[in-house]
Amino acid sequence: MNQRAKDLAERLTTFNDDMISIVENCPDDVWQKVTSGEQWPVGVVAHHVAAGHYGILDWVKMIVTGVALPDLTMDAIDQMNAKHAEEHVNCTKSEVLGLLKQNGSSIIRFVAELDDEKLDRTSHLELVGGEISTQQFIENFIIQSGGEHLSNMKGV
Repeated sequence: MNQRAKDLAERLTTFNDDMISIVENCPDDVWQKVTSGEQWPVGVVAHHVAAGHYGILDWVKMIVTGVALPDLTMDAIDQMNAKHAEEHVNCTKSEVLGLLKQNGSSIIRFVAELDDEKLDRTSHLELVGGEISTQQFIENFIIQSGGEHLSNMKGV
């Protein structure tokens, strides 16, 4: 196994384990409390990470295979996120845990198998104003952004 991929997969595993722990140990009354950052209930934020952030595996695969990423604006992402929050306002802990375990495992397994060439492959992403590598994409949109969501959940 490639060392960079192994390290990245380990970081994703740690993040996913932290998310699972927060969800498993979240009291029911806190599950519905609104976070300061997103202004969504804790459960919705957890669902957003489990479905949305982990759902970008398809985009990671696009970068790896050389397929152009779609051009998305921050406004479009904000609209998608708002719609997601509305649709999943009543999500359950068991539903979110299932997504974290399934989607988290999928992205961790995929990342663990990447080699340096695939980790370094780039695609244009207007959202960041230029090229982004597979590794940067994972670090920025799962570990960093997801980590901010996790911090907001812990802060409730």
